[in-house]
Amino acid sequence: MLALLHIENIAVIEEADITFDRGFNALTGETGAGKTILISAINAVLGARTSRSIIRSGESRAVVSALFGAEEIQAAARDLR
Repeated sequence: MLALLHIENIAVIEEADITFDRGFNALTGETGAGKTILISAINAVLGARTSRSIIRSGESRAVVSALFGAEEIQAAARDLR
């Protein structure tokens, strides 16, 4: 399970730490609030191809990192065996 998403210099977001709790988590907000930016950041940390265009204007680099719960990773690995 995704527990924490840390992003820096992605689109209009300078820096953000988003925590996810067990169970259902919903991303809601008005148009332009950044929901798609968060999904793009999650995709990037999972290995999806990304474009340099997502880097915040005026910055030379962006950072996306994630923390996943170890219990869920171990359970998924057992299920794959």
